[in-house]
Amino acid sequence: MSFAIYDYHRDEDIRNVLVTPQIRSRFLRMEPGSVANIHSHDLGHEIFLILEGRVIFEIGDGVEKLGPGQMCVALADEVHRVRVIGDEPMIMYLSVTPHIHPTHTPRTEDGERLPHVFAAPNAYDLEEDPNKPIEELIDHHVAVAESLAEAAQACARAQKEMGAKLKELHANGDNPAAVAARKEMWEGVYTMFKKVYEFGEVWNELAPRAAENEPE
Repeated sequence: MSFAIYDYHRDEDIRNVLVTPQIRSRFLRMEPGSVANIHSHDLGHEIFLILEGRVIFEIGDGVEKLGPGQMCVALADEVHRVRVIGDEPMIMYLSVTPHIHPTHTPRTEDGERLPHVFAAPNAYDLEEDPNKPIEELIDHHVAVAESLAEAAQACARAQKEMGAKLKELHANGDNPAAVAARKEMWEGVYTMFKKVYEFGEVWNELAPRAAENEPE
């Protein structure tokens, strides 16, 4: 069975190619002289890999020039923007993880936070169902939140129990049993993260429709 292959040389692939609560990844093309709006991400770390062209990045208090094959990172809450330099377009790969609304926090030139941007799904090359009632989205979000809270409590109890057992096994030098206990603890952690990702997914569906963005 085949899988999708994306190629930045193809115009149709200059877009968001994967958008989930865990990660958003895309190819981005910017024309000579283009400057992105200064912003940050409340939760997301953003990775930039330059494929073609040259740019100047501002991240926090730093300013650097990057060219093909070079990469930089803007951590969550770090103010950043990019400007294309030279006569050639710039193409980069970027990813933001996690991808949770509000996706962008605009900033002033002094770094002060402006109202969040809750972008519509089509801003990320996603489809949305405008006919789904907002009340249905809210109820679904609340139900998943309640399910997450119950799962978190159950997970905490299990982790506490297995944690105590793991201490005892380490004290007794019983490594095979410790391996088994670690596996059982991981299954709980794995299940918990799946629940968190589900919570992020329903929130991302609700948030852009919950209210209109405040004027900038």
